[in-house]
Amino acid sequence: MSEERKKIVGVNLGNWLVLEKWMQPFLFEENCAEDEVWLNRKVPAKKLRPLMKKHRDTYIEEVDFAKIAAHGINAVRLPVPYFVFGDRKPYSGCIEYVDQAMDYAEKYGLKVLIDLHTVPGGQNSYDNGGITGVCKWHRNPKEVAYVLYVLERLGERYGHRKGLLGIEVLNEPISFRVYLFAPSRKQALDQGEAIGSSHVPMRFLKTFYKEAYETLRAVMDPKKLIVFHDGFRLSRWKDFFVKNGMKNVMLDVHVYLWVLDSFLHFHNLLPYQLLLRFYERQIRRAGRYTPVLVGEWCLCNRVADRYGKSSYEKDEAWRKKVYRRVARMQLKTWDDCNAAGSFYWNYQLYRDRQEPMYTTSLDSWDLCRCWSHGWMPKNMR
Repeated sequence: MSEERKKIVGVNLGNWLVLEKWMQPFLFEENCAEDEVWLNRKVPAKKLRPLMKKHRDTYIEEVDFAKIAAHGINAVRLPVPYFVFGDRKPYSGCIEYVDQAMDYAEKYGLKVLIDLHTVPGGQNSYDNGGITGVCKWHRNPKEVAYVLYVLERLGERYGHRKGLLGIEVLNEPISFRVYLFAPSRKQALDQGEAIGSSHVPMRFLKTFYKEAYETLRAVMDPKKLIVFHDGFRLSRWKDFFVKNGMKNVMLDVHVYLWVLDSFLHFHNLLPYQLLLRFYERQIRRAGRYTPVLVGEWCLCNRVADRYGKSSYEKDEAWRKKVYRRVARMQLKTWDDCNAAGSFYWNYQLYRDRQEPMYTTSLDSWDLCRCWSHGWMPKNMR
């Protein structure tokens, strides 16, 4: 078994180089921006750049890579923005931090999956795509070409580094069904800018994935992975990558139990168990053709957060019981379906882990707090 084919036990380093307001609202406090694009539009560069530098310098440090490795984790997924190289105004680039992450990963025996998390014009209408309510990147050929150029530069820069696990070409390009029910699609700050937004069609996505593969394979070590998000359409890929001669590739699926909480009201774990069984079958079927990894998952769920039932101490005991059960359920599912691995979302939310978060349930998104509460195994391997 090659080094790259070891079971991936990973964690995401989200909110470091791609900001998401809900994860750490401090940078957004003095304006009404809901995403990173509008943060840059509303705050003058002279004021924002020092704040961004301080955030990037302190949010993830060398000690975090050492801690991650000490918990039995062997890989990190690193979301980066399309302006990573600093060539799109008014955004400040962050390529030096990707260099830093690669250096630290190699020092502590970790692998890095570089994940292109945003594109100009948005690929899903979520804030994690850079701009809320806008999804029309795929309609702009010049911007599509630009994204391929960014991928090429990333491949050239890191494609032969020991610490590189691979490159994920695009995070969460949205499907019709998911886009239809996404509240964010109606939340653009500038409604005129959102005109022309739509889901990312499968036909476009297949063409883009083929072009991205060819672009990266031309500059990367062939042993490095190229990862493709399923676009919320895991069952539709089947033998696509095999038929197109793509080698050393993986499909990425994101599985969040909390998505059920918006549709169902319940007080037990059965719906989560049924959802995991569904994904277990889906991952097994897709894995017959192409290895599948779970690029994002977490413990967040409504059942664990049923406060007000009794005393605070009993509520805490209940939360611990549920979260530990949910952790076991998910980790077992990733093993039972022969997933290539998984990445928890997220390593942390607040850098100050003693500071109370504005919503208690956010603790379950923060792997460091999950460890400290005893909700997740101390050794993840």
